[in-house]
Parts: sequence; C-alpha cells; structure tokens
Amino acid sequence: MSRHHSPYHRRSAMMQPMSRREFLWQAGGGLGGIALASLLAQEQGQAGTHHPAKAKRVVQLFMAGAASHLDLFDFKPELIKRHGQPSSFGETVETFQDGLGPWLKPIWDFKPYGGSGKPLSDVVSDLGVCVDDMAFVHNMVGKTGVHSSATLLQATGFQSPGFPGIGCWVSYGLGSMNENLPTFVVLPDHRGFASNGPKNWDTAFLPSQHQGTVIFPGTENPVADLMPGKNDYITAQSESAGLDLIQQLNREHAQDRPGDSRLDARIKSYELAARMQLAAPEALDIAGESRSTLKLYGLDHGKSSFDTEINPIEEADAFGRKCLVARRLLERGVRFVQIWSGNDNGFPRRNWDSHEDVERDHGPLAQGMARGASALIQDLKQRGMLDDTIILWTTEFGRMPSSQGGKGRDHNPYVFTNWLAGGGIKGGVTHGLSDEFGYKPLDRANPTQVYDIHATVLHLLGIDHTKLTVRNNGIDRRLTDVHGHVIQEILA
Repeated sequence: MSRHHSPYHRRSAMMQPMSRREFLWQAGGGLGGIALASLLAQEQGQAGTHHPAKAKRVVQLFMAGAASHLDLFDFKPELIKRHGQPSSFGETVETFQDGLGPWLKPIWDFKPYGGSGKPLSDVVSDLGVCVDDMAFVHNMVGKTGVHSSATLLQATGFQSPGFPGIGCWVSYGLGSMNENLPTFVVLPDHRGFASNGPKNWDTAFLPSQHQGTVIFPGTENPVADLMPGKNDYITAQSESAGLDLIQQLNREHAQDRPGDSRLDARIKSYELAARMQLAAPEALDIAGESRSTLKLYGLDHGKSSFDTEINPIEEADAFGRKCLVARRLLERGVRFVQIWSGNDNGFPRRNWDSHEDVERDHGPLAQGMARGASALIQDLKQRGMLDDTIILWTTEFGRMPSSQGGKGRDHNPYVFTNWLAGGGIKGGVTHGLSDEFGYKPLDRANPTQVYDIHATVLHLLGIDHTKLTVRNNGIDRRLTDVHGHVIQEILA
C-alpha cells in the first residue's frame, strides 16, 4: 500500500467548502458510492491493518520523572567496584543539575531470575516471575534532559506539543472494539498529572474522538462530568431529554458547516458519554474480583487510609488498582490503556525524579510498580490475553551513574531502559546494551530511539508505521516522524 495513495490512512486537515461526504452523496452511486463507503470507514478510524497483527491492544506503563535504569533493571558491577571513587567519564559531560559526584553503586542488590537469568534489583523482585516473558532494551537514547520535552517525545514522538499521542494514533488507525467505552483510556497518577498533562494524550490534528479519556480509578467521580453530581432536581428522564436537545441542536449546526469535523467529534463524544454511563461503572467496579486476584494486585491490605510519607503499601494499591482496571478495560474492548506512575514536580517527591534520594523516592514507587505490573502480566497470561496484548514500560530518560548530593542521581538522557512483554514479543531476551557505567550505549553508533519502539508496537498491531500518515499543514505526519525501524531482535 503506497504511503501517498492509501485510501485509508491519508486525510486532509484543511477546511473544504463542501465536505467529501456531501460531494459523494450528490455524486450518487457507482464509484461515488464505493468512495463513500471508504470515507465512512475512514472517519470511524477503522482503517484496518497492513499485515497480519500479532496483537490488538496495548498497555503503556509510564514512569514520570525518569526512573533509574541503574537501580532497577540494568546491572552494572563496575559501579560496585568503583563506588565512592571520583567519577571520570573520559569526556565532557553535560548534566542537568551538575550531578557529577563520585560513582554511585546500585542502591539495591541485584539477583538473577528466570530461565534467562536476567538480573533484577531487589526493589523490583516481584517482576522475577515474569522476566522470561519480558524483552529489555538497555540502549535507549533521548534528545533532551528536560522533563516536559522528553516526556512528549516518549508519549507523542515529538519534543514539542501539537502532535497526537501514541494511543490516539492506535485509536485512529484501528478503531474501536467496544462502542460503549473509549478506544484510548488514560489512568494518571492518583496525585495528579505528569509533565505536560493532557498534551501527552491529546489528538492534535487527528479527529478529537481519538483523544485519551482520563479515568481516576477508586475515586468518587472517576470520570469527570460523566455523571450528574448529587442534586435533587436532575432525573434520568430530564438528563436524557437534555442530551437529546443538545444532539438535535448540534446536528442542525453541523449541517450548515459540512467541512468542519470538530463538531462531529463533539457529537460523537456526547454519544459515547451516554453509552459510558451504563458501561463504565461496571468496567471500573473491582468489587466482584476474587480474593486471590485482589491479593495478586496488592489490594488485600485492608487499609482505608495511608501514611503521609510515601510508602510501598499505598503505591502498590494505587498502581495495582490501575493495572487491574486496565485488565478489565482491555477485556471489554479498550484498545490502548496508558498507566502513569508519578505526578509533576513537587516536594516531597512523588515521582521518579530522584535528585536528592533514590532510595527514599524510588523505593516505594518501584515496589508498587513491580507488584502491579507483575500482577498484570500474570493475570493476562492466565486469561489467555497476554498473547495479543503488548505491555510497554517506559520513562522519559534515565539517571546518571555518578551521584548527586551523595544519595541522588541527575538526569541521563544519553541512555536508559524500556521493556516490553506480550503480543508478539520474544520473552527472556535483552536487546542493546549500555556501557560499563550505564552512561551511554555500548555501541554509540547504533542506539535504540523511541521511534524504533513506536514502530515496533505499531508493527505488532499490524500497522506499517511509514504508512499511517495524516496530512497536516502540507506535511504527511506520522507517529515516528521520518525515523524508526522495527526491532526485529525482540520479535517472537
């Protein structure tokens, strides 16, 4: 299928005096009717695939603030040997906060797990039972040490705002598997958004119905504005009548503006919201889950409140709850779920930006993440869903092998780790190595970039990343910009 002539994956974002739909209706049958059928499929986002898919849904686990590869997944004995010695990189090093103190050994001990013998830090040991299902990429490189730009790069493929999130592209390319729930759902940190907030899952120039729908599981109002607040004047009948009136006015307005797709997207959002009022409460209700499932996800602690200090039980509850809700959403047809750990900068730290004290900050977050992610992999596997579900773990960059203030680590965009599991991924393998210090890729000429990760995810979903394009401002835009290749070495 040609990138420039695809009837499915190319759409002009320019305003037109007469919409294509209107023109094709006026053109009548024959080729006009065939083109109309293609247009309708395109507008629904159900473009189909370029090749047989290994997976049909994705969970992205995003560690906001920059998780330390050196203390979680990328074992470096050389740092143990040189711990406390002055750091010497053999080249000029640009840091974010001058974090060039002595070499700092891994905060926790590492042990081998699984048949692959993959070393994991004690703080993420819960993932040991799943390690043979996971593929690690240790030579990831970024482009900046600034949180906001680096987060956008991982979430959208671009460092600046104004580009669709990866979940938006998947929704646009493949469409929905359940008309009663969103195609793309975002589960933020329970304390708030990470850097950039909704820009990480905004549709930009794609139709608005493909944007991420934010849900806060376990809260009184998990989906904002979905249900009327407590009152004594709104009834089910009056709410339905009000929505019917809004729909009628919107459609009348849209008829006079056939070239503007924004209102059509808004209409679709109202229609989805009405269906979600019935479907979402059931999907988000974990009360019916078995005791063993709740225990697996770390939700059997019996606590109704938590300590004010960051602690493993609260982090396991928060992350595990999102992972369990993600599984429930996936099995009900949600296409892409994005789970965030860590909110934007603040003190005390409630994210992975451990400049001051890696053990204090990473410890509870990592234990909670590992418990939830391990449970999700095991749960999907026992339900037969892991085979067609991709799990992608990422962060915006890594952290330095040198110390900052004795117990912290500065930003390291020069190398960090991603891992993947599930649909079409070869488990128990490592692709790409960092150097002996975990400072840069061992093979500096051939690093892995986010474009390669995105291209691989799309490939497993049956999409050629070079062909999923949308023309915007005269440019055929795509998730991977003009870069990216599929990482064949981690494919099953």
